[in-house]
Amino acid sequence: MDIVWDSITRAEVLHEGAAQIRHALADAAKSYNWPRVFELVAEQPVLVNATRLGGSSLYAPLHQAAHGGAPAEVAQRLIGMGAWRTLQNARGERPVDVAERCGHRHLLGVLAPEYKHHIPIGVLLKVQQHFHAVIRGRIDRQLPDHGLRLPELEPLLELDRPQMWFPVPGMYGGFSYRLELAGVEAKLVSESWCRVVGGSGQRHEITSAGGRLVEEGFV
Repeated sequence: MDIVWDSITRAEVLHEGAAQIRHALADAAKSYNWPRVFELVAEQPVLVNATRLGGSSLYAPLHQAAHGGAPAEVAQRLIGMGAWRTLQNARGERPVDVAERCGHRHLLGVLAPEYKHHIPIGVLLKVQQHFHAVIRGRIDRQLPDHGLRLPELEPLLELDRPQMWFPVPGMYGGFSYRLELAGVEAKLVSESWCRVVGGSGQRHEITSAGGRLVEEGFV
C-alpha cells in the first residue's frame, strides 16, 4: 500500500468522527501531550503528518515537537511512526528549521533530513510546479472549492520506495505518483483515476521541463 499524502484542510469533507480525531491530535500536539499524540497516531497512522483542520500554520506533530523543544526521543519516535523531516509548514519551514529558529539545538541532529534519493532542489520544485498544474487540470474545474493541500515532493526523497497516494475527496479517486529518475533528469510518473471528473484514468510523465499525457482511458 502506498504512503498517503494527507491533503485534508477542511472539516466539512470528513464525517464527524474523523474530524474529531484530527482536532484531538492537533490539540494534543500543540499542548505537547506526547503520550496522547502517540496514542492517536497509533490508532490512525495515516495522520502522523496531518495538520489542524481549518488551521493556518500547517504544523504537523513533528513541527510542534520542534517548536516546543520536545525530548529527542519524542521526535525520533514520531519519525519512526512515519513523520517526515521535510514536510513544510505554511512558512516553508521544515521541523529542523523550526527547532533552529526556536533555539532547540538538541533536536537539530534528529530532525536533519536524511535523503534516500537526490534531486537538486531547483529541479524538484520545477517538477512539483508542473505536477500541481497536472492536478489542477484534473480537478479545479469540477471541484473548484476543494481546498486541498497539494503534494510536496521533497518527502518522497526520504522514502526507500519514492511513491505516494494522493486521494481526492469528491473525485472518487486520486493520484498515485512516483519518482522513476533522480538527479537533474528527475521524472515523476503520475497515474490518476476518477469516477466523476472526465476520463477514467490518465498517466502523465513530469520533468522539470513540463508534464505530458502519455496514456488515458485505463482503469
